[in-house]
Amino acid sequence: MTEMELAATETVVALRWRDMDAYGHVNHVVYLTYLEEARDAAIARILRETPGDGGYVVARVAIDYRRELRLADGPVVVSCAVTTVGGASAQTRETIHTATGELAAEAGAVVVKFDRETRRSRQWTDDERLAFAAAGARSRE
Repeated sequence: MTEMELAATETVVALRWRDMDAYGHVNHVVYLTYLEEARDAAIARILRETPGDGGYVVARVAIDYRRELRLADGPVVVSCAVTTVGGASAQTRETIHTATGELAAEAGAVVVKFDRETRRSRQWTDDERLAFAAAGARSRE
């Protein structure tokens, strides 16, 4: 299964006036908020049938900005697919497209399973790993 064939979750995000900066386009930091909305939706969809809280933290985000976003470009369509799963982490592939389908950004993130009580990472459960595999994610182990 290629990355484009992965079960990606698409999230439609409205561009808000407050997202704009002095140049009249979406501030670069706000792209991260759009990506987070899609990532949260994707991981929640994958893990919805598994016991536990499914909590995670972001360890890394890399983003390539392909074009500016202006208010007229919205709403944007943000997609996220989990591509690879390790013992306690997972990698994602994410994109932002304008309402007309133009690519605005490509990104990847590493998320780490997080234990709220110990405040440390912990391993994905077998059920969580099976859910990621069912969504098309490859195992690194």
